[in-house]
Amino acid sequence: MENNARVKVIGAGLAGCEAALQLAKQGFDVDLFEMRPIKTTGAHTTDKPAEFVCSNSLGSLDATNASGLLKHEMAAMGSYLIDIAKESQVPAGNALAIDRTVFSQKVENLIKESGRINLIREEVTQIPQNAPVIIASGPLTSDSLADDIKSFGGSEHLHFFDAIAPIVEKDSIDFDKAFYASRYDKGEASYINCPMNKQEYENFYEILINAPKIELKEFEKDAKFFESCLPIEVLASRGVDTLRYGPMKPVGLVDKRTGIENYAVVQLRQDNVAATMYNLVGFQTNLKWGSQKELLQSIPGLEHANILRYGVMHRNTFINSPMLLESTLQCKKRKDLFFAGQITGTEGYTESIATGMLAGINMAKYLKGENLIVLPDITMLGALMRYITTCDKKHFQPINSNWGIVADLDADRKIKKNKKLKNEMLSNRSLEYFKSTF
Repeated sequence: MENNARVKVIGAGLAGCEAALQLAKQGFDVDLFEMRPIKTTGAHTTDKPAEFVCSNSLGSLDATNASGLLKHEMAAMGSYLIDIAKESQVPAGNALAIDRTVFSQKVENLIKESGRINLIREEVTQIPQNAPVIIASGPLTSDSLADDIKSFGGSEHLHFFDAIAPIVEKDSIDFDKAFYASRYDKGEASYINCPMNKQEYENFYEILINAPKIELKEFEKDAKFFESCLPIEVLASRGVDTLRYGPMKPVGLVDKRTGIENYAVVQLRQDNVAATMYNLVGFQTNLKWGSQKELLQSIPGLEHANILRYGVMHRNTFINSPMLLESTLQCKKRKDLFFAGQITGTEGYTESIATGMLAGINMAKYLKGENLIVLPDITMLGALMRYITTCDKKHFQPINSNWGIVADLDADRKIKKNKKLKNEMLSNRSLEYFKSTF
């Protein structure tokens, strides 16, 4: 095909924007469709492209961390949005957290400056015909488009829930009780920590397990939660100490004023460049707003917290990728159709950008008549693509980057039992591949 083929990208989220920019780089004109603000999602708060909806963190930058390795791989392949994220970074220890407003504006500016991307504010209700298409409509795909994808794919969509954590104003935090620290003093001490003794934690727990939740709609009641993004009330239902071994674990967090490692700790992460907003780490929730206020103000240091955004929960939609997609993100039954982002069953901001990048690059290669990129499963992105396109079709669930999906090392058992050494070797193996290939 010729470079005059105009590509339609559905969805101006993280995946769609990255895909569009990759196509523009290769000389293709793009119609980038975004239904906001004409039609809202219930989770987005702006009409800006590439909006971060839940947390403002993309996770670790350390290459020996699964998500960190994925970022290094993306940088090697020329990801635009990872570079923009680094330009929009706010302090978060060893994690890559961004100012949402700055990030979205930089992405929008780059789209305009490309000269090849036409951002169209319009809901797409059907898969476009007679044109190459990348569907990156995200986990909040409109019902009309979701129904058309379902008809096209010949299989049911699967649904799970994603929950958003509250954000509080920094100036309303009581620093006579709260303190700055990063776990084990790794990186900059940029997290705000609210410590609890045993009695305070038990009081918090009682409020939480008895708090009323927002009632789910009838069609939502059979949906599933994504295990790594469970609402805090769901985690709490598993036992009184579940939170103390999860998002509220105190290990490695010592208040240097007292030298005490507390019974439980609530961490808050910077949410904007101005450092005026902080989100509660791991506090995704579907509690009613009055209950959220009572719960948050039972936390030492947050008794008078000004809540800037309450937590909410929304339904996410994803396709049965093992049935529909090749590991290149190309559709099996229609070669000029690709999918990208969380609708593929990849979970996480970094993963969304990565799949958008790969879909954009591979669409360009397809249109040029070149061989598509198939990454090996010794790489994090290759392993992720292999997993979502080859795992059990009947029990497919969303997944994010993790070491469990990467091809095993050809090493002795002693090395494999050393987690730190094993991760370093897995990381180095992938980085060597990218160094020699890209």
